[in-house]
Amino acid sequence: MLKTPYRHRHQHTLRRQRPRLAAVAAIAAALALAAAGCSGKAADDDAAEGDGGGSGLRVGDGVTATTVPLGVLTDMTGVYATLGKSVTQAQQLYFERFNADGGVCGRTVELTVRDHGYDPQKAVSAYTELEPEVLGFPQFIGSPYVAAVKDRIDGRDKGLVIPQAWSATLLGSENIRQIGATYDVEMINAVDFLVREGAVGKGDRIGHVYFEGDYGENALAGSEYAAEAAGLTVVGKKIKATDQDMTAQVTSLAKAEVSAVLMSAGPRQSASLAGVAAASGLDVPIVGSNPTFAPQLLETAAGPALLKNFHVSTSTLPIGSSEPGPAELAAAYEKEYPGELLDTGVIAGWSAADLFGEALKRACKAKNLSREGITEALLSIDSMDSGFGVTHDFSDPAEPSTRESFILRPDADAKGGMVVAEEAFTAAAAADYGVAGAEG
Repeated sequence: MLKTPYRHRHQHTLRRQRPRLAAVAAIAAALALAAAGCSGKAADDDAAEGDGGGSGLRVGDGVTATTVPLGVLTDMTGVYATLGKSVTQAQQLYFERFNADGGVCGRTVELTVRDHGYDPQKAVSAYTELEPEVLGFPQFIGSPYVAAVKDRIDGRDKGLVIPQAWSATLLGSENIRQIGATYDVEMINAVDFLVREGAVGKGDRIGHVYFEGDYGENALAGSEYAAEAAGLTVVGKKIKATDQDMTAQVTSLAKAEVSAVLMSAGPRQSASLAGVAAASGLDVPIVGSNPTFAPQLLETAAGPALLKNFHVSTSTLPIGSSEPGPAELAAAYEKEYPGELLDTGVIAGWSAADLFGEALKRACKAKNLSREGITEALLSIDSMDSGFGVTHDFSDPAEPSTRESFILRPDADAKGGMVVAEEAFTAAAAADYGVAGAEG
């Protein structure tokens, strides 16, 4: 059977399922510097009992009679600057409403924000600075930087960290909890999508452009696993976060005669890849990991190429969806931040804040508003649906919260610049896949 030509595929109705909605050298150096500056910290301060009011409430680091401090480690000036801004603003909006609804245990949540600019030394230093003063972190952007402090988080600090990063190397920790499919599972679902759509078939080659480090290498592990199962070959191209011109990568992939390209980098790299590919005649589909797209890209010279060939694999509906969860959040965000661009970071930020907020509420009910209490509360959440298309299970730290992915595509007329191309699904290969954390 002949493949359906990719350039015509948007004219076809894609398979849908009914939505289920309800409600590291530089790093090592930086870590060594950070460790030298904080080696005298006690194991944990969670042993403090009482809140001064005789309620029997156990409290932890930084918690006072009136406030619960949380830390935000974001990227406002680096490769993920646009996403970092929207993630942070969404979390500020969430906790503003959380506090207006009464806060937790008679206390208001206060966020302290630090911009690390996607720089390893700044990221580790910012964590080191804030960690003793806060109960936990509802945001930490950058898989490599979370990985750099993972041993400290698990061994001594014990504070809950919800990273805006999805590397499977972070699985297995009770204190570092990701929301959504890991990068490897995202790419397995992406390859499955390409096979079912007829874009690739047995014997074909697929390119994969990926960042060095945890993010890209975990995504590559998924694409190689899926490719082997489907009889495909992956042509990998490793890049650095500072690389912005994808001409050399496109030239090499064209020479290798790839039938599709996977992308596990940043939005700027996506725009360059799509634009250069279109200009050089490499007219193939591109599917990115969830952090690879920003709606501003549609206003660049690469916009037409992205509209034609780009897709994203992610465990959430787009912010422009008409479903109640995204629609209500988009309206609230636009009211709070008029004129600000909507993107996937809004849902990512809100979802992480909502998860942390739910853990706080459960910990308060258990009279244990400490780091240990927050962790225990999170482990009790085995079915959480914040209204963005997928139900998540946080009861097993060795497993991703879900293995489902939506496939989204850019749309210049859609709020947030993306629409659903295929509803959430789990590829058979993704269901059978032994995620790193699940193996041990």
